[in-house]
Amino acid sequence: MIHADRFQAAFNKMRGPSPSTVEPRHRLSASFNEDANKRRSQKNKDFKDVERALHVPFQDRSINCRPNWKLVLVIVILGTLVTIFHPPAVYNTDHLTNSISRPTFVGNWKGGFDGIDPRYVSLLNIEWDQISKVLVNLKDKDTYQGVGLLNFNDTEIDHWIQLVPEAEHVVLHLNHASNNITWEILYPEWIDEEEEYEFPTCPTLPRIQVPGKPRLDLIAVKLPCNKLGHWSRDVARLHLQIEAARLAASSKGLHPVHVLLVTDCFPTPNLFTCKELIQREGRAWLYEPNLNTLRDKLQLPIGSCELAVPLKAKDNFYSEKPHREAYATILHSANFYVCGAITAAQSIRMAGSTRDLVILVDETISDYHRGGLEAAGWKIHTIKRIRNPKAEPEAYNEWNYSKFRLWQLTDYDKIIFIDADLLILRNIDFLFEMPEISAIGNNATLFNSGVMVVEPSNCTFQLLMEHINEIVSYNGGDQGYLNEIFTWWHRIPKHMNFLKHFWEGDEEEKKVMKTRLFAADPPILYVIHYLGNKPWLCFRDYDCNWNVDILQEFASNVAHARWWKVHDAMPENLQKFCLLRSKQKAALEWDRRQAQKGNYSDGHWKIKIKDPRLKTCSEDFCFWESMLWHWGDKNWTDNSTVGNPPPAVKTKSRSSL
Repeated sequence: MIHADRFQAAFNKMRGPSPSTVEPRHRLSASFNEDANKRRSQKNKDFKDVERALHVPFQDRSINCRPNWKLVLVIVILGTLVTIFHPPAVYNTDHLTNSISRPTFVGNWKGGFDGIDPRYVSLLNIEWDQISKVLVNLKDKDTYQGVGLLNFNDTEIDHWIQLVPEAEHVVLHLNHASNNITWEILYPEWIDEEEEYEFPTCPTLPRIQVPGKPRLDLIAVKLPCNKLGHWSRDVARLHLQIEAARLAASSKGLHPVHVLLVTDCFPTPNLFTCKELIQREGRAWLYEPNLNTLRDKLQLPIGSCELAVPLKAKDNFYSEKPHREAYATILHSANFYVCGAITAAQSIRMAGSTRDLVILVDETISDYHRGGLEAAGWKIHTIKRIRNPKAEPEAYNEWNYSKFRLWQLTDYDKIIFIDADLLILRNIDFLFEMPEISAIGNNATLFNSGVMVVEPSNCTFQLLMEHINEIVSYNGGDQGYLNEIFTWWHRIPKHMNFLKHFWEGDEEEKKVMKTRLFAADPPILYVIHYLGNKPWLCFRDYDCNWNVDILQEFASNVAHARWWKVHDAMPENLQKFCLLRSKQKAALEWDRRQAQKGNYSDGHWKIKIKDPRLKTCSEDFCFWESMLWHWGDKNWTDNSTVGNPPPAVKTKSRSSL
């Protein structure tokens, strides 16, 4: 009896490496003959391996000796197995009839030795009636020259032959990505953007050789979807979609190319976009992608392991449709960010952009504050809030899924979303060239949604809403949710969303560098993102994050002064929207006294406040000192400051600190 391990080793050696080229089926015999000729020089060596596996000492036998019929039988069996298990990578099936019957080893694979990578295997049971319904929409399918099939088994290929019998069926072979290429390799937490120590590069993924003929009019792909794992961050799944897109984009004619994805989980929504979705039937998704747009996307790095935008981006950007591009932000549930949004608008204009400014607000934003936003240049869109179903009532993240309404701004093709606590120091209009989602890295494989490129689409909005009860956000907010939907994203330099944050592990040299960047004039940074207590909620004299121990990592007097410089450039009728309410003044004084009790070494609590807003009141009740008597009482409410501030601004003299 032949030992199984030795048989497998010998068989694999004779069989050789998996093919990675494309070849029509009508060349099947020629392919094997050519392959046999190429391997002729290796035949003796291979048979010696077989000999060892079979324990047959060929070298001791005379060529004239009586033949060993058992040996002959074994060789015949091996030859038959090679023929069955080693089909060519791509073959023509136009001569096959609907009644074709042939071996379907791939279809029955359960972890055998034919080289299939389990990461690429899809166990989905295809509903062929769904695919038939989708194909009905292809009015020109009778004129199809070629149908490319990727990741289907033999039985499924036979079904395809029956569905589109007029076309030549090209079975595409894709070499698998190395096991060393993980999602964390494609999307690292950090890369050396400044190239001080290394030149960041992405690993390469194997590519399909584009067949010269026939012309591919339809490319169908079956995608794996392991719902028990991280299916949306699966290298094999992304690889298959990228190569399907590359095949479609390789078309040189003017004819449309359709891509059909068969999957139990939704396809990558910003590679094959909702706007390009012709029809969906269950697990069959049919797209007609814009090939020019697809080609642009495929020029980008495969992951965030390289910058998609150079560190020093070009200053000038020409757009054919600037009226279809806009900056956008959102205010919901509170008016604390109105001043921030007004100042952000001022900074965009000071940086030189003339794009539309769009702000989403809900019913909680007063008419008074809406007037200030409009005066700053924002076009107001009133929205209905979207509740985060996993948030606690009245929690900070209860309504932050309202950000999904951005995708309903379909008057625009591209949106650069910005948080309202940002300053734009340099024009970032060039980001309108980038696809959805382009953003800086946040942590691990995730992006920061404070600045991101969005492509509005009602069906993308529906996709976001469809999974709102199913997907769990890693941080409980919209950023975590969006990271689960848009796992394929493109890294822009952190200078385009520079966080005002000094990490605990930062060396002194690093802190000095950040401070220098905040102060640089002309600016080096494109955007400063103000984390922690916001500048307009502090006195202008210093960054009030110094007075709260857990917030000191967000403190920077230089960045703070930078924000106030933009504030002071605004017209006075806009500055009044940055006045402090009595309750806010009391909170600042409370924090100052706590810092004094703790004798914080930075000494900011010693600074005498000169901010004129301390003595300016825009409410009927302005005795903020009296609020400190009750500060910390759980049952105390500031009923006197509830309601909208009046349009008039009154000034009263109050004691200073």
